Amino acid sequence: MFNRAVSRLSRKRPPSDIHDSDGSSSSSHQSLKTTAKWATSLESLLEDPEGVKRFREFLKKEFSEENVLFWLACEDFKKLQDKKQMQEKAKEIYMTFLSNKASSQVNVEGQSRLNEKILEEPHPLMFQKLQDQIFSLMKYDSYSRFLKSDLFLKYKRTEEEEEDEPDAQTAAKRASRIYNT
Repeated sequence: MFNRAVSRLSRKRPPSDIHDSDGSSSSSHQSLKTTAKWATSLESLLEDPEGVKRFREFLKKEFSEENVLFWLACEDFKKLQDKKQMQEKAKEIYMTFLSNKASSQVNVEGQSRLNEKILEEPHPLMFQKLQDQIFSLMKYDSYSRFLKSDLFLKYKRTEEEEEDEPDAQTAAKRASRIYNT
């Protein structure tokens, strides 16, 4: 029964293979432009490592980066199978985001109900309600401001300009075909 609940939840939530890759850049020459995909939903934005990176930049300027960091940490936590790793990660999430002394405390209702005793018997969905609160906060507050932000609009313009520029390598290939026939 528990596995069915996890399965059902994973279908409702964005995919759990979300990671923030600081080093890799994404291609803007896809069927749907990157920024257009991001603008469809917060879920689409969080599925793209470059989207997560840009959203984090925006949230950092708004002093609320801890929200997406907490959400990402919870996604990573749900993937863990080993009980010892789950205990360590649960404690890390609690100490970083939920305790009264947290360095990057998130603002969630009922965080006082989650105490350190629950960390001894962790389970994949132990942070789900809190993660859902943060997701809603981001979706209805930060995400809409992100789509109107200078950071997003500048990235969108850059993407459109790159799309408008003819690809020099493609032009060279066309010229080669013309002259070699």
